[in-house]
Amino acid sequence: MTQHAAVSGVIYWFRHDLRLHDNPALTQAIFWAERHHTWLLPVYVHDTALRLDTPWGFVRTSEHRLAWTQMAVQDVAEQIAALGSQLLQLTGDPGEVLTELMQRSAATLLVCEEIAAPYEQAHIQALQASGVTVHTVWQSTLMAPEQLPFEHHEVPDVFSSFRRAVERQTFGPTPPLNAVTRLPALPEQMDFHFALVREWGLNNAAILNDPRAAFPWSQPAFHGGERAALAHLAQYCSRGLPHSYKATRNGLSGADYSTKWSPWLATGALSARQAWSAIASFEAQHGANDSTYWIGFELLWRDHFRWLHRKHGDRMYWQRGLSEAPYQRPRHNAGGFERWRSGQTGHAFIDAGMRELNATGYASNRMRQNLASYLIHDLHCDWRAGAAWFESQLIDFDVYNNQGNWLYLSGRGTDPRGSRRFNPDKQANDYDPDGTFRELWR
Repeated sequence: MTQHAAVSGVIYWFRHDLRLHDNPALTQAIFWAERHHTWLLPVYVHDTALRLDTPWGFVRTSEHRLAWTQMAVQDVAEQIAALGSQLLQLTGDPGEVLTELMQRSAATLLVCEEIAAPYEQAHIQALQASGVTVHTVWQSTLMAPEQLPFEHHEVPDVFSSFRRAVERQTFGPTPPLNAVTRLPALPEQMDFHFALVREWGLNNAAILNDPRAAFPWSQPAFHGGERAALAHLAQYCSRGLPHSYKATRNGLSGADYSTKWSPWLATGALSARQAWSAIASFEAQHGANDSTYWIGFELLWRDHFRWLHRKHGDRMYWQRGLSEAPYQRPRHNAGGFERWRSGQTGHAFIDAGMRELNATGYASNRMRQNLASYLIHDLHCDWRAGAAWFESQLIDFDVYNNQGNWLYLSGRGTDPRGSRRFNPDKQANDYDPDGTFRELWR
């Protein structure tokens, strides 16, 4: 839209940005509403398609992943209410319910974050096809497209080349925006309970209070909302844990071996720039070391998968992936996949990891790599089935990271070394030498 277009009513659609801090898209929506002296309605859509089965024969989104997201939705709803507004929660197909909402409310502009993945892009295309004016904002990376040392369609495919180019810059990411402290008025005399509003119907029992969880999200400190995310970030730094991250990051059990930021980053309850800024402040006060650098290094990995999506689009979802290497489509080992996803492969280390994932919606990065490698290289299954199972189970499912990592481990991504097989026996000996993890999830 042009800056001179008339605006009469703005709807802000929360997607994977369930926060009030460092939210450029929400800030722009507020700007448009205030500039045109009109109202703003915050909205979240519970997408019913997430409860359908995948082509692999299981539900696309588990109850514990839905419950984690709902915690983030509820937290941001409470904060919005404290500012005198209201988060309208709808249920259905986002394209359909938002189009009807635009018509019923007579809004002329819908603002939301941009997500460069096919499923999420299809929702925007459906809205636009219905005549809805949509303004999207790219905001989930550390740097905006114009800050990159190359055009976004020329982003290096190999991570090391991308990282070196970014690190050579004399400036870093833009500091995070302050939290929103005011919201424009809601529309007057609008029916907030029209037929498309339905109870989402989450079962509270889905929040599994497993005391063995490495991410103990049943504890108040690990609540899924933005306020808990910011508190966790602050305590992680105040306890000096960034200085030991690299030495502990390959741990399998416990809350402190890694940052544990990923579940909040996935829903957008925490912004990557806020996390980066916290580490930069920590370094300024306590000094930098290999561990603090490595945290930033992994945030750049996260960014790279996002830029690859923006560059390659649907190719990230092809079975042959991005690799130009010769490819012969393998037959999918359906029986092996079922044993893998139920934790019954017969390999104690792998089965323990799958039991943890299925029971808690979480697994360490080290374990995830082992689980994916075993499915691909030992059981000879279609990597896309594994990616779909991770999407279903992980409370920190992130479409960019999930797809990028599975391509990487399958050898169908952009890694010049090709496929990455992990020897599960050696991995068990290296990272669980006394069998503590295997015993925990026996």
